[in-house]
Amino acid sequence: MPAPQARPATITSRIMGRLRLAGQGLLNGGFASVPEAVRWMTAMQAQDLGSALWAVGQRVPGSAASDVRAALDSGTIVRSWPMRGTLHLLAPEDLRWILRITSPRLMNMVAGRHRELGITAEDISHCRDIALKTLESLRTADGGRGATREQLFDAFEEAGQITKAQRGIHLLGSLCQRAWLVQGPMAGSRGKVGVQQLFVPFDEWIKDSRDLDREEGIAELLFRYIRSHGPATVKDFAWWSQVPLTEARKALASVQDRLVELPFGGTSYWLSPETAALLDDGVPGSRALLALPGFDEFLLGYQDRSLVLAPEHAELVVPGRNGVFKRIIVAGGEVVGTWARTGNGKAPGVVPEPFEGQLGPAAERSFQAQGRAYLKFMAG
Repeated sequence: MPAPQARPATITSRIMGRLRLAGQGLLNGGFASVPEAVRWMTAMQAQDLGSALWAVGQRVPGSAASDVRAALDSGTIVRSWPMRGTLHLLAPEDLRWILRITSPRLMNMVAGRHRELGITAEDISHCRDIALKTLESLRTADGGRGATREQLFDAFEEAGQITKAQRGIHLLGSLCQRAWLVQGPMAGSRGKVGVQQLFVPFDEWIKDSRDLDREEGIAELLFRYIRSHGPATVKDFAWWSQVPLTEARKALASVQDRLVELPFGGTSYWLSPETAALLDDGVPGSRALLALPGFDEFLLGYQDRSLVLAPEHAELVVPGRNGVFKRIIVAGGEVVGTWARTGNGKAPGVVPEPFEGQLGPAAERSFQAQGRAYLKFMAG
């Protein structure tokens, strides 16, 4: 059965951006809880923990950073490297089956680097045994809930496994890619954004995992990506997930009867029927202004970001194309500037950095309200 198409309408890039805002829970009330938001998004980029906290906070009205840290602390959400070699937030039951899809390709991609670092399969197995023994010793000695990265690196070094020159992080990442370890509860003071997580045995921290084979899993991953990130293309999904395009297209054929096709600019975009229905009565958010964190899925989660970010402004968000995304101001579905945090812990503030000119009076008021919400969230 052919996929339904959205009704013809005057579609603009701003409308496409607002449809994405709606699909990601950034309009119309968002989600009721932290786990609900993360589960809906399937995987949220979280290399920078502070940015990830606010990314969740923008989707869960009334929440505080402590709520997201508490969810990590209790294991109702998890943080690991499921795709692109980058940390993401996920629902715990989703991590294992997603790793089964994504890890083999990632391991092939880093094989050359592992050869440079002198990492063999035997080294990875050795470090697994060291890590699990270390975690058991910490639990026996003082009831420890896990080990810090530094504690595991010390144990690796004592056993003859060099950790310098990124060798340690590659070893640790390999253990997580194979679902032997996962990042678990928070370490140190929970009142600080920058605290790290402890590493724990995967099977002890995540007791219930979904079991999907590769074909079924890719179809599930694609459907959930489109549902939360649409309008998006199959190429966007293949980049985001690192699933080969041939498999992504096969998955699309199996789920497209549950999606809506939206042609725009000579390209087929896909979205959920619920998001497509917004076209009937006018897509909300034309006057909405949001101060989103760096690395937010609204911008980062697509291969082609030109729908919402004019190419001439791209380097203002990712200076030098170095992979580090600045915080962004989104107005009416379009990225119109960046913003920065100012001051120190005692007197923090925020300042807008619009691409062109100044924000208008109404937009400035909206931005300042967003800034106050951000500061309150991070302090909570």
